[in-house]
Amino acid sequence: MTGSVRGDRPAGTEAEAAALLGWLTDPEAPRLCLVVGGPRRGKSALLSWLAAHGTRPGARRRRAARELVPLAGQCALGAAWTIANRLGVAARTPGELVRAVATTETRRAALVLPDLHAAAEPEAIAELVGELAASGRVRLVVETCTGTPSYALLSDRRATVVDLDRDEDTAGAAQEAAERSESGPGETSAPYEARHAVDLADPVAVCTADPLRVTTAYATGPGDDRGGLRSAWLRVGQSLCRDQSPADRAVVLLGALGDEADPRLRPALRALAADAPWRVRWTRVRGDLTPPWPGPVTALGAIGDRLLVAGTTDEVRLLGAADATPAGASLRTPSGGRIKALAPAPDGTVLLLDERGRLQPVPGPAPRPPYLERLTTAVAATLTRHPGSALAAISGSVVVGDRLGSVHAFGLTGIHQAALHSGRVTAVTAIETATPFLCSGGLDGTVRRWIPGQDPDPAPVAERRAAVVSLHAAETAEGPSLAIAWADGLVELHDLDTRSRRTFRPGPPVRAVALTPDGALVVGMDEGLLCLDRTPHQAR
Repeated sequence: MTGSVRGDRPAGTEAEAAALLGWLTDPEAPRLCLVVGGPRRGKSALLSWLAAHGTRPGARRRRAARELVPLAGQCALGAAWTIANRLGVAARTPGELVRAVATTETRRAALVLPDLHAAAEPEAIAELVGELAASGRVRLVVETCTGTPSYALLSDRRATVVDLDRDEDTAGAAQEAAERSESGPGETSAPYEARHAVDLADPVAVCTADPLRVTTAYATGPGDDRGGLRSAWLRVGQSLCRDQSPADRAVVLLGALGDEADPRLRPALRALAADAPWRVRWTRVRGDLTPPWPGPVTALGAIGDRLLVAGTTDEVRLLGAADATPAGASLRTPSGGRIKALAPAPDGTVLLLDERGRLQPVPGPAPRPPYLERLTTAVAATLTRHPGSALAAISGSVVVGDRLGSVHAFGLTGIHQAALHSGRVTAVTAIETATPFLCSGGLDGTVRRWIPGQDPDPAPVAERRAAVVSLHAAETAEGPSLAIAWADGLVELHDLDTRSRRTFRPGPPVRAVALTPDGALVVGMDEGLLCLDRTPHQAR
């Protein structure tokens, strides 16, 4: 929407509206703008207008999205999750959000944040806002009140101030002082749960309530874990705070419950999740003992009825796909080093790509045919000179992606190459169908399909404004399927025959995905490993 400064702005605020639009379009302006003075209703109306209003006529700069994030009643954690969802990043904590915004390409947006003084944790949110502004990557306009601790924290930062108390408007100043003295979520000692009644021990109640209120109650209330419900919520809350059905929230919560959770929680959540498109087969989270949590996940693979789980060491654990129990001795990289990617070969060999982009094969139980040994040796030699960034394998071929956007298929009769991406290739996967093909993903946010020796498909399989983190394609009981993990925490499962898809957001950043032969989706994260089955609901 575009229009003049007048538009539908609140009466009597034309100068302030012009100042805000000027701040938004000035590339040299501070990234932080504070709106102070005047009655609360006037400030809130002005910020709501700003979020909905377009740029000035004739503006040359492409408009950034304006995201309205009301702060009333919010804790710092809930505010961080809401902002992360609006910017398209995955972050478990306010600190992770600041790092993600500072180091990754996020949505181009201006955050409009009313009612800081009415937040449950105004000072902590002010600290978060200040750090985000200091990153220089996002603009923030904040409604606040002078004379409060949160205002003092923000006024120490480089900021533009828009004061609604023009011409020494003492009436407005008195109104703002009255607002400061009002009892708000950040200014009362009463527990948030007592002021906004939610039964925090009832899984159905928390899945159907306002998720931001539940987050504030869990984060700022007593440390009672509510039978494991509180720790599960705080583990995956960024997903739970998104707009979704109670059934979908129940699936996310089920995927985060530890093995010490109250045994009554799972049946209640399963009943609530009956209409969701996913069913949780099993989950392993940090602290679980029976069976044990395998540790942080960096790469996943599947070989028969076993999962290969790589982490932050040189070890690859083998787990049963049916229940995540240990399923054999661990594998280790021959020369050490953290594992970036892994690819089980059809002959039982497991190919590992270490953090330096070198290939390290781990032999299977049977001797390898000499021609495959020669192929692997040749690929390994190539990667010592030109490190790989992604790895896959099918019969008679090793597939490698590089940091320049090209994919190389090394075969027994030669090599096929294609420049498929702009920037680093982050994932490749290959599938054995009647006509074997591979899929690749990159930092450019595209997933592309390619049959080596032919021209790549002109249209991407998937494309989003987020980098691809992991891919895995497999011929499953449901047909050829492709799992995609994106850097903003979204997981997609594509049916390559019908071109339909299902989506899931587990909450934390996703590090790897894999498909089992029976079509289950495995999702690996820093503090959890989750296996999902499709339910007979129509995919999109």
